[in-house]
Amino acid sequence: MEEEAAPEREGEWARHWQYPGVPGLDLLQARYVRHSFSRHSHEGFVVGAVRRGIEDVFLPEGTVRARPGTVVMINPEVPHSAKAGVPEGWVYSTLYPSSQLVATIAEETTTLRGTAGFAETIVEDPDTARLVHEVHRAAEAGNALAADSVLRVTVATLLRRHGRSLPARKPLAAGARTAVAAKQLLEERMADPPSLEELAQAVGVGPFALLRAFKAAYGLPPHTWLTDARVRRARLLLDAGTTPAEAAVAVGFTDQPHLNRHFTRIVGVPPGAYRRERARTYKTAGGSPA
Repeated sequence: MEEEAAPEREGEWARHWQYPGVPGLDLLQARYVRHSFSRHSHEGFVVGAVRRGIEDVFLPEGTVRARPGTVVMINPEVPHSAKAGVPEGWVYSTLYPSSQLVATIAEETTTLRGTAGFAETIVEDPDTARLVHEVHRAAEAGNALAADSVLRVTVATLLRRHGRSLPARKPLAAGARTAVAAKQLLEERMADPPSLEELAQAVGVGPFALLRAFKAAYGLPPHTWLTDARVRRARLLLDAGTTPAEAAVAVGFTDQPHLNRHFTRIVGVPPGAYRRERARTYKTAGGSPA
């Protein structure tokens, strides 16, 4: 049995979806009060703007308080979590552009070299915050020309004002190589992962050395990283039409309620609601948005 379309506690609601008129973009619009996001990261970028209330976002460098008029920008693979900063919660619009989409915009509109990203995590920028909301309004209206145009202006503006070239990858030190080997093993055995001691033995270090190396490389301990990775893989399965119950088993959760709990705390909506939005999006993707 699938769950409701979105959280409904104390007036909470959320929609996480894709608009076929703008490839490479996910959208989330929500009001959260009691809901909190557990620590996770994204393969692509996060650009969010609060309309009402306050969202507290916890990042490696500290906590930022997202209020109306601010824009939060998170680069790929940066661990973060979030919760309400005031009792009434927060209402916001979030854009999740893919790394490839941001790279294309950066190449055309900036002088940034290498991999483009953001130098700051939060800025006071009411005009650009309004553009984030406008992307959602255009997508909801089925206006592909406006949604794509405003999205590109939004990302280009933020990159020109607050962009930087992200550090190039350096040759891996011994600790980082250990972390990579452990990550690969967890990916291979996602549905039946080893214990910490078994994982450490497999990569040739002690458990505490592995914990230090893994957190230094990925910002998360192995068990938290694994939960995030399972949810990412579950999203891919749901995108392909797999049911939440089947996806839960495939990625190693004990049952669908176990998937529901972690999926909702990372993605912001339950897996059933996520799948229904994807099915609706892909069903209409062959059409011509207005």
